Amino acid sequence: MTVRPIRMFSDPVLRSVAAPVHDFDRELRGLVKSLTATMRAGAGRAGLAAPQIGVPLRVVVYSYDGKSGCLVNPRLELSERRVTADEACLSAPGLWWPLERSYMVTARGRDAFGKGVTVRALGVLARVLQHEVDHLDGVLFSDRLEDGERQRFLAEVRPG
Repeated sequence: MTVRPIRMFSDPVLRSVAAPVHDFDRELRGLVKSLTATMRAGAGRAGLAAPQIGVPLRVVVYSYDGKSGCLVNPRLELSERRVTADEACLSAPGLWWPLERSYMVTARGRDAFGKGVTVRALGVLARVLQHEVDHLDGVLFSDRLEDGERQRFLAEVRPG
């Protein structure tokens, strides 16, 4: 398992839409292992998307409050109930910002072997899944902030 460097907020790869996975092979399972090792390499890391390590594929890993795994080609069903809480991104280390998200999600996708997976999540894990799936669509969490808050956030982001 290789810990890979995390791409920083200014990296253009984070603005690209990731490609769907078609081959559930050894290479994909190696990617999932690297994502998981990279996610676990630092304190407080709850999720990571493949584009954050420079791989433009629709793969995320997560680990929070006893629930962990991977989702390949995930689709989210969002609840109407929304909550605001602080959110951070490994691609913008050290910055937390309040953001409104759905309180509950149902995530459907595949595991690294192609088997169907459904994850029902509340609270923080729901937020993590929404955040990571945004990365697959080239969306950074700052894109979801109001204009003034986005400008304040971007002024704080360290170039990298």
